[in-house]
Amino acid sequence: MLEPAKRYSGYRSYEYLEAGTDYRVFDLVPELGRVPAYEGLSLDSAQRDRVAKLLSENIVVSLHEHPSVFPTDIRQTPDYNRSARHHTGFEGLARSGMTVVFDNLMDGTCCITSQMGWKWNDVVADIGMRLSDLAHQDYLVKVERLSDIHEAHDSGRMGLVLGLEASTMIENEVDRIDMLYGFGVRQMGIAYSESNTLGSGLKEKSDGGLTLFGEKAVTRMNKLGIAIDISHSGDITCLDTIRHSTKPILITHAGARGVWPTNRMKTDETIKAAAERGGVIGLEAAPHTTLSPAHPLHSLDSVMDHFTYCVDLVGIDHVAFGPDTLFGDHVGLHDTFAEHLSLNEAHHGVPYDKVPYVDGLENPAECFWNIISWLVVHGYSDDEIRKVVGGNVLRVLEEVWH
Repeated sequence: MLEPAKRYSGYRSYEYLEAGTDYRVFDLVPELGRVPAYEGLSLDSAQRDRVAKLLSENIVVSLHEHPSVFPTDIRQTPDYNRSARHHTGFEGLARSGMTVVFDNLMDGTCCITSQMGWKWNDVVADIGMRLSDLAHQDYLVKVERLSDIHEAHDSGRMGLVLGLEASTMIENEVDRIDMLYGFGVRQMGIAYSESNTLGSGLKEKSDGGLTLFGEKAVTRMNKLGIAIDISHSGDITCLDTIRHSTKPILITHAGARGVWPTNRMKTDETIKAAAERGGVIGLEAAPHTTLSPAHPLHSLDSVMDHFTYCVDLVGIDHVAFGPDTLFGDHVGLHDTFAEHLSLNEAHHGVPYDKVPYVDGLENPAECFWNIISWLVVHGYSDDEIRKVVGGNVLRVLEEVWH
């Protein structure tokens, strides 16, 4: 882990308000040191210097995170979410080495006014409150175009891309995509686990593919310059989206079904189809997703088994990382929101050994130090590392964001 970025001044979320008067106070987890440091890699001093240099000198992009700080008692998360006031982990992010983070907000847990999530008013409230907080500090920069990424890197700050894991909240209103673009959203998923008006989610027993409205929505996202994500969509819907889009498609956070046979992982056909159209797959690390037979206890090694598989399948130009981490008890969060996140259906009956956290990829502060360390130890060149930690994503965004 790096020292805090020099441009980070110590800002904490909503410090411009009076805690306990203007908003409800929750006891939040520490952003650093919640679990023991990862000890799975042993680097010598030259390797550590190389990792630090790769992190500091290059544009490093996480395709998918939820960099909020969660309550110490994770069971309080529904009440925390209803306050609409997620606290961003500024301190942890400032030590991560990332240049850009795709922040997917509350996604399926966005239950401010409804217990079921994905409601338009809730999503707008989630975005608006987060942007209000960001407007009171100058370390995180809202990214709306490629020049914002380069400016953040050159100035020693971090760019934040607003993303949504599904388009469920637009219902049958295609113009709502324009509104979300106006709010700053630059990446959207098609469907989460449940089907919606655009297409089928990955938990469904049958997959009807991209609907006619879904085709219209994909066309609108292409015109606006919104990157499209298919991580949580069904197999047929994924392939239909890739075929219909005129721009490359992102699989922001997933793994390979050829390594671990669950619906949450993508088929070789989908990964190859996305790559053939210029897209990338970001490797996922949310608990109990990217497992592997060689490393059934979820860890950095499990995730990197998916990485090597995907590199062999489609080449290193089409692989990236979207760890999907947060500051808090991610396993407990999944237990709390199991129905909303359709975890049982995603596992599709494949047994696994539960772990308390993903060793080596537990939170956004540590992910890319450990990922790059693994790549260095396993003999990848600087050019290869630059591609997978940022360059491949930038290539896609150059085409998608106009």
